[in-house]
Amino acid sequence: MKKLALCAGLITAMGLSGVAQAHNDHAGYAVNSSDTNWKTSAGECWQISEYKSEDRTVDCGAEPAKEPAPVMAKEEPKTKMMMVSETKSFVVNFAFDSSKVDSVSDIANYAKSLEKLDAIRLSGYTDDIGSNNYNNALSERRVEAVEAALTNAGVSTSNIVSHHYGEADPVRTCAESGSSQISCLRANRRVEVVIEGQNKVTVSQ
Repeated sequence: MKKLALCAGLITAMGLSGVAQAHNDHAGYAVNSSDTNWKTSAGECWQISEYKSEDRTVDCGAEPAKEPAPVMAKEEPKTKMMMVSETKSFVVNFAFDSSKVDSVSDIANYAKSLEKLDAIRLSGYTDDIGSNNYNNALSERRVEAVEAALTNAGVSTSNIVSHHYGEADPVRTCAESGSSQISCLRANRRVEVVIEGQNKVTVSQ
């Protein structure tokens, strides 16, 4: 009887080995006709001779793969638009005894870039060559010339505030004389332009 049982066991193992080779998705294990692993009475999967450690499956005791940690969506920062005030200054210089304006394109471009134009302040000056009365009148003409140039450039001048001060408040003193003095004093022959306005900016909340 023992001999018959041993023979039957060998025949069964050979049959199981053949079945395992026919089912590559269960490599290393014996499977039955239902394509499931044969197991011992202790619940362990029946390994065949071709079994390798990497063949181990979850059904046969391997640890299940861990689920990847969920990726948290990055919260986009909240923003809002708001108006902010800004002020910018420019200087228009003049030739000696002249009120001719060369260009105000940079001033006009800035003024028109503002969301809201609050005020344009013009202050006219001359050098100290000549009489006070003459220089006062010349500084006024210079202010008027800058205002006209801005208007021609498409800038609204309805909110312009202008003043003329003649030869007051020089920004440069010169010891030269003649043509050298005239050249040196160019910085004093000016109209100072201050533009006040508002622009939209994006800020984080």
